[in-house]
Amino acid sequence: MVVFDKVSVPGIILGIVFAFGFLVFLAPVFTGIINVGNGAGMALCAVLAFVSMFWGRLYPVISNNKSLRIFVSVIAGLAAVLIVAAVVISVLMIRTADSTVSEENGGTVIVLGCRVKGDVPSLMLYRRINAAYEYLEKNPGTVCIASGGQGGDELISEAECIKNVLVERGISPDRIIMEDKSTSTDENIRFSMEKMEENGISGGAVIVTNDYHQLRAKMICQKYGLETSAVSAETSMYLLPTYWVREWFGVVYQFFFG
Repeated sequence: MVVFDKVSVPGIILGIVFAFGFLVFLAPVFTGIINVGNGAGMALCAVLAFVSMFWGRLYPVISNNKSLRIFVSVIAGLAAVLIVAAVVISVLMIRTADSTVSEENGGTVIVLGCRVKGDVPSLMLYRRINAAYEYLEKNPGTVCIASGGQGGDELISEAECIKNVLVERGISPDRIIMEDKSTSTDENIRFSMEKMEENGISGGAVIVTNDYHQLRAKMICQKYGLETSAVSAETSMYLLPTYWVREWFGVVYQFFFG
């Protein structure tokens, strides 16, 4: 391994790459999206950019200090473990999001709520609604549970927003059941199962949510004994890194504490 006494060209190139990564995670902030995903992403990219650009100057300091060497070794080991965990979770997320269902192997459609801007769906929610609409059109014998409560900055509940758009696009309101009390993915699924029971609906469910979100939704469904298939809505590329990283934390939390 070549150690540079000064800032090196490879270090500068890596620094620029990680700086670009920082901007990728920063972009959603300008649309009001701030969460652990872009926070962790920005912090990691900033550290890696700094280390890459100034490694030639940092290395002699670290190599000449035993305590620093031990500290860096521990951090490197921890980072390796986290990288492996992130890769494993990502593979599972991709596999869970990639499903094909039909009326025969599907069931009741449950659309998981997402942010409503006033009384219209956010882009992410609109794509979930659109995915649900396409499935409902192809499977006219299925019913839909629109799930999601009303946030403090929302004029209507997420469930009502989902129903309104589906009805406007031609889905009969008789096929849509509203669950408008939930405030989390866990409640989305648990309260939707209660609606299924209240309406005498048995069998499994088709979970409609964004691709990155399907794994955690499936884990929650398994916890409650609900058999599911997935219909995944795409996520805008500029938002995907932020929500993908956030979901790593969500999946780990669900695995240990859910």
